[in-house]
Amino acid sequence: MESIVKTIEKYNLIQNGDRIVIGVSGGPDSICLLHILNSIKERYGLQLFVAHINHMIRKNAKTDEEYVVSFCKKIDVPVYVAHIDVLNIAKKEKISTEEAGRNERYKFFDEVLKQTNSNKIAIAHNSNDKAETIIMNILRGSGVSGLKGIEPKRDNKYIRPLIETSREEIENYCKFNNLETRHDESNDENLYSRNKIRNIVIPYIKREFNPNIINTINRLSVVATEESEYINKIVEKEYNNICISEDKNEIKLSLKEFNSLDVVIKRRLILYTAYKLNHHTKGIEKTNIEDIIKLCNNNIGNKFLIPTKGLKVEIKHKNILFIKY
Repeated sequence: MESIVKTIEKYNLIQNGDRIVIGVSGGPDSICLLHILNSIKERYGLQLFVAHINHMIRKNAKTDEEYVVSFCKKIDVPVYVAHIDVLNIAKKEKISTEEAGRNERYKFFDEVLKQTNSNKIAIAHNSNDKAETIIMNILRGSGVSGLKGIEPKRDNKYIRPLIETSREEIENYCKFNNLETRHDESNDENLYSRNKIRNIVIPYIKREFNPNIINTINRLSVVATEESEYINKIVEKEYNNICISEDKNEIKLSLKEFNSLDVVIKRRLILYTAYKLNHHTKGIEKTNIEDIIKLCNNNIGNKFLIPTKGLKVEIKHKNILFIKY
């Protein structure tokens, strides 16, 4: 447990008096997280709340729900439960079941956050999850930022106290503390990319190349994070230099100043500006970024691109306009 407390202190994840919503599925990771935060709540003066989603897919989903409710009752932590037809939502929105489930989970966590007047959402991602995410990002052709994987803290709201703890350590913790957790049998099926990486790719790398691959990838993540943070400071400085105006619907940058920058900074600057405007960069691929750079270089007349839903990039009067669309 103390190693997890060290992670909490290292990344300043928790402050005294925090009100924390914990996403709990009933599996070893989330039950370990709940048990640990409950054990240290007096130390930090925490108020804890649990959010559980029944995705209405697996036949054991109701049993998992009952287990989580019973566990929370035993330790006297309020629990909020949602029943969400993820399959139907995925079909309606034409997205994968995995993406629909993730979207609905975070949506519900935010609802519980508001309902309980909380300020943090704790999620049970561990170091194995982080390594799997990095491998997925590499396979997608991600840049250096993809090597960061899952961050310990995002937007000063989402926290991941188990991010430096391995799945094996979590399972040992649960055994040592007699925590009888639930098992999601869908994790054994190799239908999704993550499951294939978890059940096929990583065991193969461990067996044939590097038995410590999880630690190796996580060390790579530390280096990538440090370098990315350094570049981000430069990007923020350049943004302030070339930004002409900004409001909630439009950001205007100097085209001439943008074109004078190194291509590495240009790429980051496009993502930085898009995030500043829309609070996400979802859907913006490497090809979109390169197209925007080309658009800025070939400044002939008024031109525009719509790289992703909700964003328009336009060249007008020797300026680059990022517009909510």
